[in-house]
Amino acid sequence: MGGECFSPPTPRASAPRTSHLLGRRTALAAAISSDGGESDIPKLIVFDLDNTIWTPELYQLRNLQRSNKYPTAHRDVKLFKGSEVLLETIRRDREVNGRYVNTQFAVASRTKSVDWAHHLLKEFDLKDKVFDHIEIFPGDKIKHFANLKQATGIDYEDMLFFDDARDGKYGNCEPVSSLGVLSVHCPNGLYDEDIYGNALTHYKKWRVNATPGTIIEWDNSVTTTKPIDSKKRHVGAVKYINSQKRFGFIEYGDRSTKDMWFHFNSLDVAVDVGDELTFNVVKVRGKLAASNIEVSKADNDDDLVDFRVFSMNLPFAALLSNGYKTLETRNGTMFVPYEPGTKMLLHIGQRIYPDGNRHIKVMKSGGLKEEEIEKLKSLPQGFRKGHAVAIVELGETYETTLEQRSEPDFQRSVGAFGEDSGMRATEIRRVEYLKRPVKVSGRGGVFKAKVPRDVIPDGWLENDNSSVAAEQNGKNVYYSATF
Repeated sequence: MGGECFSPPTPRASAPRTSHLLGRRTALAAAISSDGGESDIPKLIVFDLDNTIWTPELYQLRNLQRSNKYPTAHRDVKLFKGSEVLLETIRRDREVNGRYVNTQFAVASRTKSVDWAHHLLKEFDLKDKVFDHIEIFPGDKIKHFANLKQATGIDYEDMLFFDDARDGKYGNCEPVSSLGVLSVHCPNGLYDEDIYGNALTHYKKWRVNATPGTIIEWDNSVTTTKPIDSKKRHVGAVKYINSQKRFGFIEYGDRSTKDMWFHFNSLDVAVDVGDELTFNVVKVRGKLAASNIEVSKADNDDDLVDFRVFSMNLPFAALLSNGYKTLETRNGTMFVPYEPGTKMLLHIGQRIYPDGNRHIKVMKSGGLKEEEIEKLKSLPQGFRKGHAVAIVELGETYETTLEQRSEPDFQRSVGAFGEDSGMRATEIRRVEYLKRPVKVSGRGGVFKAKVPRDVIPDGWLENDNSSVAAEQNGKNVYYSATF
């Protein structure tokens, strides 16, 4: 396999590279050497390419695109350490008709750089010696798998799939898992061969029931997506309308949720961009669409207050809510426009932030015990993802250097190592849990939401110098800096 391979920062130090890549006992070795029946190993194992087998993603090689040059394997594009070991294991096994004698391997990639991808597979010596089937074209991963099923005659439940993109607009694991393919989410690529070994172990257990919608997450946990509940009502806001073609899109859920398409036939009244709607989700000719759409009716405005809201994922949202995390860092400028003293609500996103539990090392460096850390990472009973859970008062926002971010006290205030933190730091002056959680549809950046006045803790609304004057009708008082 020769050449340099790439490994991103991981929670544990990588073993030094040697000429015998297969020398140490790993989850990979344990999984492929264990005795078992025919269903222990999938009949078809499928890999994404960009940021799964190799790095960087091909679209990032803009200099080569401008100069009309092909990328060179091991120089412009490098294999992850784990994928290099894994692919060499597969190749050696197939040479002796070993464990994988009844298993086929495939590529499924949505890249637009089709010629480059084929070129690199050949340069890495993978095209004929490892992969039996290659599906490389932009578009839909569902089509890739339909083609693979037709070409191989293998059922979806006998397949295993690895991809760095889970869900949302460009997600692959979620739609493929809905077909009945066990999918593995590896957002940092196959940097460790144990990702593959652990997936084989999960496959043996999963194959007993083969539940569709199952995803092996980055931290080796397993989640199963619930089937569409056509009776469930969702809340969102109109994002786009095409009046001529009589369709539009509704923004709802968190930032990973795809905007929901709707047709004017599902409307009883006229709507405009920004209108808040409630709706059901149904399948129309195999495509998800909003149905039974109604314009939301707000409660009495006198009982509501309008706040800015921002989302954070666990565990960092809990660390901030519990007072441990006193600095929030971002590379973007989300908090830059807001003066010190601005109050915002904290919303819990639907995902777990994949830092490989590096925050635990940072917290332990300050002398905290495991039970203390677990308590700081937990939310009160009844507070969960999708809720606005706390109110926060912001302090100064300022730019930092890597040297400043690497100071121990700074790292503990953020809950992350310096190299993992954003360059702009925002102080958290104070934070307090709401009297009860409020379900809010999360969005990217800072957004607005009306919440019941009585959920705000005592002392956060009175004498608020940053509040905006009430509108002329005496309603809708905004309790944060100007909108």
